[in-house]
Amino acid sequence: MTERSAWNFADDRGRLVAADRRPSRVLAYVQAGATLWDYGIRPEGIFGSGHDGAEPDRAKTGALPLGAVDYRGSGADLDVDTLLRGAPDLVVAVSYGHGQLYGLDPDTAKHLEESVPVVVIDVGQARTLDRVAERFAELARSLGGAPAPAAAADLHAARARLRAAARSASGGPGVLALSPANQEQVHAARPRMWPELRVLDELGIGLVSPPEGAGANWATVGWADAAALEPGIVLTDIRSNAIPLDEITAPAWEAAGSRARIVPWNPEPLCSPQAHARFLALVADAVEGASDD
Repeated sequence: MTERSAWNFADDRGRLVAADRRPSRVLAYVQAGATLWDYGIRPEGIFGSGHDGAEPDRAKTGALPLGAVDYRGSGADLDVDTLLRGAPDLVVAVSYGHGQLYGLDPDTAKHLEESVPVVVIDVGQARTLDRVAERFAELARSLGGAPAPAAAADLHAARARLRAAARSASGGPGVLALSPANQEQVHAARPRMWPELRVLDELGIGLVSPPEGAGANWATVGWADAAALEPGIVLTDIRSNAIPLDEITAPAWEAAGSRARIVPWNPEPLCSPQAHARFLALVADAVEGASDD
């Protein structure tokens, strides 16, 4: 494929997105842009979600060179003129099902698609993390990108290491994933609803589930309820919309939190092999460390 070849890509809405030539000025949702960067594709711009602010959330940007990538903003600040100010020739968005562009008002998304081709990658709970990663890899290749030379081997090694650590720690520390809401409440993840947490389960890591009840992806509970789950390892949301775990002073959590090993977790993970390998390595560090205690 040459720069002047006709380009097309079948996205996860079942739409064939086409252009007269391969796009070179990509605007992307921040998660997608950071993932594409790991394949050598530098987006000309990125945008955030309603959870984000006037500056890009460093938990989501990975290795993106932020000085060279224009952040368009997020939420109500996003309109079509703002999104198009860098003259992108392709928009890469993500969806959590039903094809809706995450982070954009439906009317804004509609008018955006009238002006520029839009590719949507489904990152929702129905997908495996491997499948999401495959789709980003396919898109990156169509745009002229390629994986880092050692990325696949590093991911294979990280999986093997974590599987071995889980086997050695059989019956070991339970892993709880959470997002601190405030000093009274915390959002505890329902593991089966998160592709990256299902990977941990597949590799033999014991995941702690909150009680059944309201909330499809999260159970919002008090800190005493979270402490009662007695996690040995806590994956804590490090996005800017979550309170840092070390700022939580709830007495009910103090003892449980001090005993647990803490691992940073981005619930909107980059979907490249190297990013996945880094996450698995952090979990392996915690599992191995807990086994040594």
